[in-house]
Amino acid sequence: MSVALGRYVPVNSWVHRLDARIKILATILIMVCLFMNYANWTMTYSITAILALIIIVLLYSCRLTIGQVLRSFRSLIFMIVFLLIVYLLVPTANPTLPLVWNLNGWKVYWDAFAQTGKILLRLMLMIMTTMILTSSTKPLDLTYAFEWYLAPLKLVRAPVPEISMMISIALRFIPTLLEDAERVMKAQASRGVDFTRGHLWRRITGITSLIIPLFVSSFLRSEELANAMECRGYDPRLPRTRYRKLRFHWYDLVTFLFFVALIVGCAILAARNIDLFALMGVSVL
Repeated sequence: MSVALGRYVPVNSWVHRLDARIKILATILIMVCLFMNYANWTMTYSITAILALIIIVLLYSCRLTIGQVLRSFRSLIFMIVFLLIVYLLVPTANPTLPLVWNLNGWKVYWDAFAQTGKILLRLMLMIMTTMILTSSTKPLDLTYAFEWYLAPLKLVRAPVPEISMMISIALRFIPTLLEDAERVMKAQASRGVDFTRGHLWRRITGITSLIIPLFVSSFLRSEELANAMECRGYDPRLPRTRYRKLRFHWYDLVTFLFFVALIVGCAILAARNIDLFALMGVSVL
């Protein structure tokens, strides 16, 4: 079974018990660490490996497995091939790794493969981090956390409750839309529509037969949701009380300090172009 982005998995784990605000902050800090530029490829992949290890520990703490998550990445195969072709065809500026081949002036360095791997790892780890957030946090807690972070915007009369609710609903409906897309694809395939074979125009027609029912289903679901919220008396302009209030605990503080230390360490390494392997006297390509 694959894990869909946006689906909450109700299990009892220490990640689930963390405050939603801490989990959102940790997600942002991990992504910032991923997208920093470090001294060389060795440092880049070493930091990425450390972040990947942290993310894998968090995944297993949420009772998720790598196999479940990797099944959700099958659609990235086309992107991997596309990125590799682009970096092989485009000349590498200021290469730092050895030459792979030189065919009539067409030079390909190992930097092209390293750049492709870096982008792929960043994308995968970013999706996995977001999966950890959505699978371990209830949609209502996410709404409260977003509203807490956006509270300063109330000073400029921004509709903070509405924005928070829209973000939470968007995350909540991602797995629902994926299920609808899979259901429509099976229904169209049973009617003879082929999404994988045939000439280009036939494939475009097949995709159209998928997109239109999916849009119709999305509009119907949004209308049903709006009617349900109106029947329950939802009005974002009125003051609302909460049955559950977000509260920090000691383990939230420990998690906060850990990720702050992580971002500070990564920022120092990136800003000063520090190569830890060179400082230790280790020569690594």
